[in-house]
Amino acid sequence: MAVANCGGAFLFSHPKKITNARRFSGQLPAGRSALHIPLAMSSAAVPEDPPLPVRFGIMGCGSIARKLARAMMLIAPAADMAAVASRSGDKARLFAADNGLPPGTRLHGSYEALLDDPDIDAIYLPLPTSLHLKWATAAAARGKHVLLEKPTALCAADLDPILAACEASGVQFMDCTMWMHNPRTVKMRQLVADQSTIGNVRVINSIVSFRANEDFLQNDIRVKPDLDALGALGDVGWYCIRAILWAVDYELPKNVIAHYHPVKNEAGVLLACGASLYWADGKVATFHCSFLTNLTMDVTIVGTNGTIHVTDLFLPYDERSGPFSVDSKTNFTELTTGWVPHPSKHVVTTDLPQEALMVQEFCRLVQCIRDDGVKPEGKWPAITRKTQIVMDAVKTSIDCGSESVDVAR
Repeated sequence: MAVANCGGAFLFSHPKKITNARRFSGQLPAGRSALHIPLAMSSAAVPEDPPLPVRFGIMGCGSIARKLARAMMLIAPAADMAAVASRSGDKARLFAADNGLPPGTRLHGSYEALLDDPDIDAIYLPLPTSLHLKWATAAAARGKHVLLEKPTALCAADLDPILAACEASGVQFMDCTMWMHNPRTVKMRQLVADQSTIGNVRVINSIVSFRANEDFLQNDIRVKPDLDALGALGDVGWYCIRAILWAVDYELPKNVIAHYHPVKNEAGVLLACGASLYWADGKVATFHCSFLTNLTMDVTIVGTNGTIHVTDLFLPYDERSGPFSVDSKTNFTELTTGWVPHPSKHVVTTDLPQEALMVQEFCRLVQCIRDDGVKPEGKWPAITRKTQIVMDAVKTSIDCGSESVDVAR
């Protein structure tokens, strides 16, 4: 694989399916025999072997792990679903059976055993957030590349050792914000950057919520202070904050102010909250996240010349297509009876769901590091850290009664 393809120059590229790359047919033309094959072939005519698969180990058998196991199998042979670990062998075996994992998948009855497995290149880690620091740093220290579920840590002070461990070991880090790898995101990025269509981004609004049932509100790890103490802010609020930062090309806000009256459960875990973000040049963003209101995944980006609106950004209605609308240079009709022009509707299709595209891109980066000696791509940990420190500022503002909090740099 040429080094030129390993630099990750396109942040939101839509890579071709690895499974179809460098396919070579060994069939001879009709009427020819092996004796007619020249002894010397030009380098252009010699087929290039496909890269070896990235061998994944899944650490933990939570429900989200089912989705990533499917993604890994969808892009095989680029990804090899090599091993699964749980705190018990029985749970690992049940996960393998329920999700149709390949017969050769190794099953480990402890997380330590997975890290000791010499035939693993990368760890996908969907454990509760409170366990990320321990196990992600341990995986990196063993030379395993780290694909980490969001929220990546309880705070930046916990995230930094994870990122430092990955950097010290020369392994790739990426968080599991799947929508960033959807080709719809590529198209919207092009439009956001287009001064003629959107202009200067001035306002962003994001709402992500779902109506959790009573069992979730009582028993899910996301409402337990010892497991996922950030609650709704860490779970769906992560998407809101990432979308806002994405819209402004990751320019950090100057300060944040949490909205009044966040909703918490009896254990003090956030069930609903929101905040406003402010930039020195006057840009403003607001978000709301909740476990208590109807399923909503809206993002609106308003510029001086146009507006982008998407209603299913984080989880498309259909995993193979993604709609959004654009208003550009919109005005009132002559008698103020309507709008002109009407919004343009866009639909971007994909051959693979966004989680498979995420794993595919992660595999490409790992293969470049492993096979070609390329350095890990630094943009992913940088984006993760910016998301985390904005989240930290929002949480601090909530804890301080909605005081204004400066965002750390």
